[in-house]
Amino acid sequence: MKRLIAFDLDGTLAASKQPIRPDMAALLISLLSVAVVAVISGGDWPQFETQVADQLHSSDDLRNLFIMPTTGTKLYRFDGAWHLVYAQFLKPEERKRILKAVDHAVAEAGLKHERIWGEQIEDRGSQITFSGLGQKAPLDAKQAWDPDFAKRKALQTLLRHALPNLSVNVGGSTSIDITQKDVDKAYAMRRLAESSGIATSDMLFIGDAIYPGGNDDPVRVAGIDIVAVRDVAETMSVIKAILACLKP
Repeated sequence: MKRLIAFDLDGTLAASKQPIRPDMAALLISLLSVAVVAVISGGDWPQFETQVADQLHSSDDLRNLFIMPTTGTKLYRFDGAWHLVYAQFLKPEERKRILKAVDHAVAEAGLKHERIWGEQIEDRGSQITFSGLGQKAPLDAKQAWDPDFAKRKALQTLLRHALPNLSVNVGGSTSIDITQKDVDKAYAMRRLAESSGIATSDMLFIGDAIYPGGNDDPVRVAGIDIVAVRDVAETMSVIKAILACLKP
C-alpha cells in the first residue's frame, strides 16, 4: 500500500477557498496516524492556513503533514508551529514582466471590466495568479463564470505566447497560475519526494481535475498513481477506503 497520500485542495478536500469541514478534518487526522499526507494547490500559505491548518488541532500529530502552496514552490511543515521550509521565488524582473503581460492579456481577452470581488491579480512571490472575479468572489459566482473553461483557455493561450519561458496553467474555477518553467503538480510531487524521502512510486495523488487540460493531470502524465474524484464527498469515500486498508 502507498506510504504517502497527496491531495489537491479546492474541489477535492474543500469547496473553493472554503475551510475543510469538521468531518473531513477528522478523516485527515486519522489518515495522518497511518500515512504521510500532503496538500498541494496554487493558493498561497494564508489560504492554506485558513482552509486546512486552522481546522486541525496542534495537539494532533501534524509532523506527517506536508503543505505545499503555490503549486509546490513553497513547503510548510509543523514542528510545534508551522514554518516555511523552502520557497522558490520568481525574480523581480520576471514578476514585473508577468504583471505587465497579464494586464495586456486580460484587456485583449475582454475580461478587464468584469465585476470583481477583491484583487484580480495577486503576486504570491513564487507564483502570480489571475482570478477572473477577484480573490474574494462568492462561490456561486465563481462556479457560473467559466464552466466550459473557454475564458481561461483563451487567456492561457495569450499568456503562453507572451511568456514562452514560464509556465502558465489553468488553476481553480476562475484562475490562471504563472510560475517558473515546468512548475506544475508533477513538479510538486517530485519536490515532495525529495523533501519526504518517499519515492513517487510509493505515493498516491487524489484530485478533481485529472483530465486533459486539468491542473491535476500532470501527475497522471508523469506516471504517478492517481485517483480522480468528482467532489469533496467522493474524496471522503476514498479516504475511508484507504483507512480501511491501512489501519491494522
